[in-house]
Amino acid sequence: MRYRVTVAYDGTAYYGFQRQADVPTVQATLEEALARVAGQPVGIVGSGRTDTGVHAVGQVIAFNLSWRHSPENLRNALNANLPDDIAVLKVRETDPDFHPRYDALFRCYQYRLYVAPVRDPLQRRRAWHLSKPLNVAGICEAVEYLAGPHDFSTFGSPPQGENSVRTVLEAAWRDDFNGNYTFTITADAFLYRMVRTITATLVMVGQGDMTAAAFRGILAARQRALAAAPAPPYGLTLMAVYFAEED
Repeated sequence: MRYRVTVAYDGTAYYGFQRQADVPTVQATLEEALARVAGQPVGIVGSGRTDTGVHAVGQVIAFNLSWRHSPENLRNALNANLPDDIAVLKVRETDPDFHPRYDALFRCYQYRLYVAPVRDPLQRRRAWHLSKPLNVAGICEAVEYLAGPHDFSTFGSPPQGENSVRTVLEAAWRDDFNGNYTFTITADAFLYRMVRTITATLVMVGQGDMTAAAFRGILAARQRALAAAPAPPYGLTLMAVYFAEED
């Protein structure tokens, strides 16, 4: 049976999702838990390769497993064998040819920031601390230019091949009050470090180092050197992956 599984994790202790030699990764930890449950090695595929330190609440994986019990029992068995910073949220049976990466229609990421004169130790693993105030109106104007299909090569590079065109369905900058902000972006796919680079460049707009019109100009210029360096990974969370058939 093929299973589709939704996973959440705190990425702080991991060198990204994808398995690598000699370093802890989310994929390797999940496969180790599966091996203990199944009594044999079980490989998994994921919907995306989150970077070192990036979190998820909606990562989707798939694997084949002979399991005589319910999906809920499989979820509980996996969680009993996983560390506290990784949790299986949902397990369901799926089509034999389901692939969480190739079948995904859209992905949604959120980046969290907080602005305050002094850092907040309780947010150090989940949000980027900025001490300089932000002009939110300018950021929101710049965000509007992201919607639709664009060549986003100013903000990243394709993980494979040379196509850097992506379609953004939604992009929004939200004021969560008390100095907390959330940037949410949903697209058909993302370039390598695209969300973090867009976020950092939007911060340049908010801090007066770039106008919204200039942001639009560098998007069209397709030159990576014009954008900011990527924002820190710990502010980024993969929120959801969307497929043609949802529950």
